[in-house]
Amino acid sequence: MRDLGVGFGYLLKGQRWVARHGRSYGFGLLPGLITLVLYAAALAALAIWGADAVTWATPFADDWSSPWQGLFRGFLTAVLFALGLLLAVLTFTAVTLLVGQPFYENLSEKVDADVSPDGTAPVSDLPLWRELWISARDSLRVLVRAGLWGVLLFALGFLPVVGQTVVPVIGFFVTGFFLTEELAAVAMQRRGVDLRARLALLRSRKTLVWGFGTPLGLAFLVPFVAVFLMPGAVAGATLLARDLLGEETREDGADEPAAEDVTP
Repeated sequence: MRDLGVGFGYLLKGQRWVARHGRSYGFGLLPGLITLVLYAAALAALAIWGADAVTWATPFADDWSSPWQGLFRGFLTAVLFALGLLLAVLTFTAVTLLVGQPFYENLSEKVDADVSPDGTAPVSDLPLWRELWISARDSLRVLVRAGLWGVLLFALGFLPVVGQTVVPVIGFFVTGFFLTEELAAVAMQRRGVDLRARLALLRSRKTLVWGFGTPLGLAFLVPFVAVFLMPGAVAGATLLARDLLGEETREDGADEPAAEDVTP
């Protein structure tokens, strides 16, 4: 249980680190804002033209009498928008990390250098296009795994009592696990740790991962919060990755006054 507190501590240290490094925080906000605008535009389009799409997809209901046609298509429109919103929530972190790969790589390297006893940070020798490809491929694999968990938990949600109490709690822990994997991948990918090895490391310290990712996942449920917490989440996940990999870390590194930032 001690690892729960340690994981939550890394989350707080990450937020404190970006608070002390204002320029890194500012650049780290850009990918989230870009992704937010794109998602908002997509959801707005879905809200405006969703009903037309449902009408086009249900020609068999054209001859239905009122009010059944309106109720049926109205229900499908609401479901379509709800599914779009759910997909946006599930994919926001992965897309933001993909859009902001250079920014978050730079931020993660700075955290590594700041807390490393020798002041150095691991650097990937892969070209940017290769890093983006690996990140996109691994994110898709993680989303498939998360989706399978989602289907299972959705089915278990129909169980009496347990489905309304235990299953939602399990869902938050599952979300926290996969959210942590996405964030820690920024630091681990620079070290050449592939997806299978990352998942094995995370499973070996599940309580540490839950302590970091579960409260972050709960915070991400609040609109716009994800945008402002993302830079600190990447910083905290870098500290967590160092712990999982057994790397020595200066205890006061994340709490020192800000050094001059370098534009990525």
